[in-house]
Amino acid sequence: MKNLNKKLLSTILASAMLFGCASDDEDEDTSTLVAELTEINAQFEPEVLWEQSTDEGVQHYFSRLNPVVAYDKVFTAERLGDAYAFDKTTGEEIWHVDLSNIDGSRGFFDDRETARISGGGAAGYNMVIWGSENGIVYALNQENGELIWQAKVAGEVISNPALDSNKVLVNTGSGALIALDAQTGEQLWKTEQSVPPLTLRGASGVVTSAGGAFIGNAKGELVVYIIDNGQQGWATEIGEPSGATELQRIVDVDVTPVVFGDKIYGISSNGNLAALDMRSGREVWKRKYSSYRQLTIDGNQIFATDEKGHVYAIDRNDGTELWSQLSFTNRETTGAVSIGDYVVIGDLEGYLHWLNKTDGSIVARHRVDSSAIYVTPVVDEGLIYAQSRDGELQVIKTPE
Repeated sequence: MKNLNKKLLSTILASAMLFGCASDDEDEDTSTLVAELTEINAQFEPEVLWEQSTDEGVQHYFSRLNPVVAYDKVFTAERLGDAYAFDKTTGEEIWHVDLSNIDGSRGFFDDRETARISGGGAAGYNMVIWGSENGIVYALNQENGELIWQAKVAGEVISNPALDSNKVLVNTGSGALIALDAQTGEQLWKTEQSVPPLTLRGASGVVTSAGGAFIGNAKGELVVYIIDNGQQGWATEIGEPSGATELQRIVDVDVTPVVFGDKIYGISSNGNLAALDMRSGREVWKRKYSSYRQLTIDGNQIFATDEKGHVYAIDRNDGTELWSQLSFTNRETTGAVSIGDYVVIGDLEGYLHWLNKTDGSIVARHRVDSSAIYVTPVVDEGLIYAQSRDGELQVIKTPE
């Protein structure tokens, strides 16, 4: 027991708290029950333009692998190591490579069975980037899938890298932010932050703006680093530890911050949703919300999903709550994305739900697969790209 990974332990315990199964005991804790879907008055029928399957998907493992839409292609990957590029318009497969043996020699780990792809993707500089639990970052030529370089980094890559200033910026599960040369994969700089004894399994993705790389960390902070040299700028705490045990006091900021105008927005797994001045880190406002799901900003609205699966619209300027939708309790709801007059979320049974952006009412529903929609859908040019745990990928149009 002494050798049990503390991060794994924290994840097991947290999952038990959040998504525990119901029992027949008269004293069962109803806070863990999964809300059942009810009939809705559907206002339209979403249209599936094309679908593809990556066979294995991410299975039951923790993953933030998301489709990437770039270069008129849709890039996706599965945990075992298969990476794909599909034609954006037709869904036809353009290329497919196996990252577990992409160079014919099993790369850095001769005895590994799979590539354990778990982070990314990201696209830029004519490349698509994937990361792994083995601590390997892969850079593939977006045109044909050929390996350009692979680099070993300190820690698991379980979030989205960013590409900026001819660098690939990777935030790892061990608390290291690493800059790799985009052309060669050579490490240019690395910063390391202390990690609390217990944290959730996860790591914030990287977002860049105005020469800074912004991340959240396991201490409940939003932090900025200078892209050129890795020097730390400001760090502002948005998490608020509470409770008597280490588990109750977890405050990870595992959600990728969102830059909008001269503000940056972040949310803690136990604490606050906060708006900060991007240049100084000064707090503009903060409100009591806790989440580890992606934030989306559209105009003056922030759309957030909390740790219970409830969906909120919040005024971007002052943090005022505009509406809440509480029908998805414990349905492991994804982050919400904005499309037209609606916001869209996925859930643990493979459904997508369309909510009216004005009042949060549910106006449409579509099932992608029988397995969960485990990652926030991607929106590009008015289309939704949704991926299930079993590897089903659909491109869906919302009627106007």
